[in-house]
Amino acid sequence: MQKNKEVRALLNLIDDPDTEVFQIISERIMNYGKGIVPELEHLWENTECNSIQNRIEELIHKLQYKELQNDLTEWSSNSYNDLLFGALLVAKYQYPDLHTTPILQDLDRIKRNIWLELNNHLTPLEQANVLSSILYNYYQLSTNDVSYENPNDFFINKVLECKRGNAISMGILYQVMCDLLDINASIINIPKQMIIGFYHSDFYAAKSSLDPREKIHFYIDAVNGQAYSYEDIQKYFKRIGEKPTADHFKPLSQKKIIKILLEEVGKCFINSKLDDKRDEVSALAKILD
Repeated sequence: MQKNKEVRALLNLIDDPDTEVFQIISERIMNYGKGIVPELEHLWENTECNSIQNRIEELIHKLQYKELQNDLTEWSSNSYNDLLFGALLVAKYQYPDLHTTPILQDLDRIKRNIWLELNNHLTPLEQANVLSSILYNYYQLSTNDVSYENPNDFFINKVLECKRGNAISMGILYQVMCDLLDINASIINIPKQMIIGFYHSDFYAAKSSLDPREKIHFYIDAVNGQAYSYEDIQKYFKRIGEKPTADHFKPLSQKKIIKILLEEVGKCFINSKLDDKRDEVSALAKILD
């Protein structure tokens, strides 16, 4: 009861014209965490003053952003960084009220359709062909060039909703499906590309001192599902004037992939009016350092 009284008192003071007083009120409200957001939203709906609505919107955003920082910090410190959960956290920056259940259901449907076409007699390349066929032909997912004018192309919820992404989001989606299907495939460290290496079933980079190139069957381009040989990858390195090393072929960690995703999302907010958003996304990426 005492808490409810204090909350009501604080909300009644949001319209205080004194900036210093409002700052103190804001800090007290922030201490309540995201649980106070419904009451702030109710207040916004019953307020006609634009300046007060702006204050409420700012408070709601700060509360949601603070929770996202906490969630990303917890995800980063977890010994098992689930790539899908990391991608959903990034999407929650742009869509803080995102409901994950429909997304998980969509992914489960895709997984089941792929799983029904797989069997123990298929070679890794045949498995990849099934996966690519379901994603790009049956579900008709397509890939745009990376454009920082289209931030939605980076968010996994919008990729599934619009059936369109870019190389980065499609690479993440492709690896997520491999993870769900227990296929030993991961995004590797090829410069300026989202290439997925299909490893031998007995290879785990963290437990092996072998050159990973010796344990990769082939490579998949997440843009369209096309398969490449090591010779194809060598030609790419020659074209960009860089010498391939073993490190280029190790799986990128889940944290590194999500950090790349956040850094790319941040480039969508280069407009001077969006400096605050760019700084916020940059701060999220630094959590993963």
